[in-house]
Amino acid sequence: MLILNPLPLAFLIFLLPLLFKKKWIQYTVMIILEIAESALVFFNVIYYREFTDFMTVNTMLGYSKVSEGLSTSSISLVKPHDFFYVIDVLVIVIALLYILFKKVFKHEKRNSILSWLQSLKSVSKQGLSALISGVVVSFFLVLSLSEIDRPQLLLRTFDRNYIVKYLGLDAFTFYDGFKTVQNKNVNVNKIPKDLNTVLEYKEKNYIEPNKKYYGIAKGKNVIIIHLESFQQFLLNYKLDGREVTPFLNSLLNNKNVLSFDNFFHQVGQGKTSDAETMLETGTFGLPQGSFFSSIAQDNTIQAAPAILQQKGDYTSAVFHGNTAGFWNRNNVYKNFGYDYFFHNDYFYNTPDSKVNLGIKDKLLFGESIKYLEHLPQPFYAKFITITNHMNFELSSKDSDFPLADTKDNVVNRYFRTANYLDESVHEFFNYLQTSGLLKNSVVVIYGDHFGISNDRNKNLAPLLNKSSEEWNNYNNAMVQRVPFMIYDEGIKGGVNHTFGGEIDVLPTLLHLLGIDTKNYVQLGQDLLNPKRSQVIAFRNHSFVSPKYTSYDGDLYDTATGSELTPDETQIKEIKKDQKKVNDKLNVSDLINNSNLLRFYTPAGFKPVDPNNYNYMNEYPRLLKQEKESSSKHQSVFISNSSKSTISDFKPSEKELIENPDEMTVPPTKINQNKAKK
Repeated sequence: MLILNPLPLAFLIFLLPLLFKKKWIQYTVMIILEIAESALVFFNVIYYREFTDFMTVNTMLGYSKVSEGLSTSSISLVKPHDFFYVIDVLVIVIALLYILFKKVFKHEKRNSILSWLQSLKSVSKQGLSALISGVVVSFFLVLSLSEIDRPQLLLRTFDRNYIVKYLGLDAFTFYDGFKTVQNKNVNVNKIPKDLNTVLEYKEKNYIEPNKKYYGIAKGKNVIIIHLESFQQFLLNYKLDGREVTPFLNSLLNNKNVLSFDNFFHQVGQGKTSDAETMLETGTFGLPQGSFFSSIAQDNTIQAAPAILQQKGDYTSAVFHGNTAGFWNRNNVYKNFGYDYFFHNDYFYNTPDSKVNLGIKDKLLFGESIKYLEHLPQPFYAKFITITNHMNFELSSKDSDFPLADTKDNVVNRYFRTANYLDESVHEFFNYLQTSGLLKNSVVVIYGDHFGISNDRNKNLAPLLNKSSEEWNNYNNAMVQRVPFMIYDEGIKGGVNHTFGGEIDVLPTLLHLLGIDTKNYVQLGQDLLNPKRSQVIAFRNHSFVSPKYTSYDGDLYDTATGSELTPDETQIKEIKKDQKKVNDKLNVSDLINNSNLLRFYTPAGFKPVDPNNYNYMNEYPRLLKQEKESSSKHQSVFISNSSKSTISDFKPSEKELIENPDEMTVPPTKINQNKAKK
């Protein structure tokens, strides 16, 4: 099936020359298309070997990006068998030129290839129309079958690999070109007067920092730990008498940890990428699709890495065990202002190192230290875990934690991978404490979105002491809670019961770091200010507050869970809350869909130029930056008398125990890049 997927569109492309009447135009167009097709395949093969991603239209049109993608080092990636990607050009061009210039259309015998090419000119208009129609129908049939296997393939576009896999390289290129033109037309034609709506909302929405907490973490490192698909109910939960998350449970009682037990994820179809959008830009994901995958790389963005770099001279880095192109991160992170992106290529990929979409979390943390300890301080570092990702598959050799006993195997496996993630974070925390990093860092831990989807919640219900038959939308809303914790030695720990969501993280964090958010367009509010609004918007315009829960059209009393038939007073209150939700989401969509921040630059902020960022040869570049940094920005390695702190990490993962070099030495590809540098 996968072999046949690209064929309909490819045939359609090569039928286009037959629309012309004159033979010389037909052959000329065919030659041009053949060269273009072969070039598209060839350059994408080289580009993919370098970046594990496919070339976008913007990459092709932008000289700097093309030169980046086809650098001198990339030429070394050409393989001898790549000749076969372009041999068809040579054969067909020679054949067509032979026909065209020797003029043997009627008087000479042709071989089978020439006969086939010559016969195309005799196709009638009716026959050509039928042929094209058949190809178009075939394409939409392939698209429909692809949608069955990968729903919302073109809507979410979280990974270009899937579009190429299911529809082919031509379809991806056309689709990306369409999206590029669409986005640019929106940007050009949108009237900047809408910015006034956004700025008015910004002024109205802003609340001052809580003086008790403002600036208590100023100048400290920031470490973000992203708990993949991790829901609040996992905390303090026991399965067969065993705690699922013993370490995270211990943090709830830590005197230096402030946790929030009414914190909700607010993602849409962009899932993890939506969570990153909210946490680092203060705006929501899109109502459909992913902001990261569709328009983020073309938008002006005022994100946490850039703000911290300009306000506090922070170095920023992301650590993630998946491919660089997933959710289009390799492009979007440049607009965020991230200095470094340590992705799948920077970690060892062995037969036992991967589960789900990337390397296991214990390996991610263990192998990241060799990069982390060289970051000039203060730094902003984000770790995106992945083991606790749907379908939550982890073998018994990686974990002895029991499986749950329901009729749903996905639910059964969820607790094991969550336990593994808890152990992974524990090992990393132990390293932070032993190495001394924890003293000078604020650590933010959060769950990005649900793990068990609503259509499986009735299977989950008995494990939460709920009735599957009585499970309703109130229960669906309540299990959208995810953990949110802040560790800082200067903070007074405890559990905060305020209602909040992912959109509120950025202003909360910046205020802790002593950066007032008044001038920035951020749609959340400081979680530590008791005057904040506690109406929490879901991306589908449902909402939850301490008083009311409105979820997929059903109304409930949040405190009791009872379904509401609201009286006149309640109707007014609910309408008022709904307006808050609608206004917030509409302003976010206005900002992102219209790229309005290109018209507004906060005082003291310089817009990010993505062309200044390059995620190639990062390890040697990091070592160079470390060497050139001033005494005020020494790395952990330099501060430790140029002694590594890797030995402070105590792995439990068998692969790291048996192969300790994986923690100390970058993979061969990275070392080769270092040598080339």
